[in-house]
Amino acid sequence: MLLRICILNLLLLTGFYSFAQNETKPAIKSSASGNVIIIDTAFGIPQLQRSRKIWIYLPAGYSTSKKKYPVLYMHDGQNVFDSATAYAGEWGVDEFLDSVKLKESIVVAIDNGLNKRMNEYNPYDSERFGKGEGGFYVDFLVKTLKPYIEKKYRTKKCRKSRFIAGSSMGGLISLYAVLKYPRVFGGAGIFSPAFWVAPKIYDDIQSRGKKVKGKLYFYAGKQEGETMVPYMLKAFEALTSVSRSKISTVIRDEGKHNEATWRKEFPLFYEWLLK
Repeated sequence: MLLRICILNLLLLTGFYSFAQNETKPAIKSSASGNVIIIDTAFGIPQLQRSRKIWIYLPAGYSTSKKKYPVLYMHDGQNVFDSATAYAGEWGVDEFLDSVKLKESIVVAIDNGLNKRMNEYNPYDSERFGKGEGGFYVDFLVKTLKPYIEKKYRTKKCRKSRFIAGSSMGGLISLYAVLKYPRVFGGAGIFSPAFWVAPKIYDDIQSRGKKVKGKLYFYAGKQEGETMVPYMLKAFEALTSVSRSKISTVIRDEGKHNEATWRKEFPLFYEWLLK
């Protein structure tokens, strides 16, 4: 027994045991729909001098038609389509869209940088998380990724058919994107927004909100902490005081801060957005 323990300790120190364990662990099968394509595993972000994986969902009839489609840009791409890449569960956006026949759209999902997420999705510098890179990230979406998508794929090239959505930090940066580029985005899904990280967003709502024209969907759950709902309502009220946009706010008593919750809410947001 003593010899066995000594051998096991040696294997753990050398890393061999953990390697062997990983070797026997079955790989997670991809759950992505056949309509999901990876555009590039290292799509360049010149504004931040880094690269990122980009996914795209094309409606089932895309290849056999000449139809043009609305486009929805989503953050945290790892979690949008595929449980094999999701680090916190997937939204199941592709499965839902596969079931939608009359309200088809293209969805572009951008992977986050994991260790850079708190910076890339925050437009403002933070004492806790460091320099805010959200302005550069949004510039990338508008000046680099959007032109590429609209050149390569059949999209409706108008503000009313171009949307953006995300949760938590992704909800924060989605609202900021609409504020910074009100002529580019005609709608946003702002799920469980992490406004507690960026109180300066309220200043931007006051100074830029008047130019926002579109459809904004605010969502929060009461199980997400004491500040989530009040902070979201503060943004909602500030925006409605300066913007004539169509704005919906949804609060769920049972809502939690996770992908399973946002997966349930996404179809309701989508149906409302494309009415």
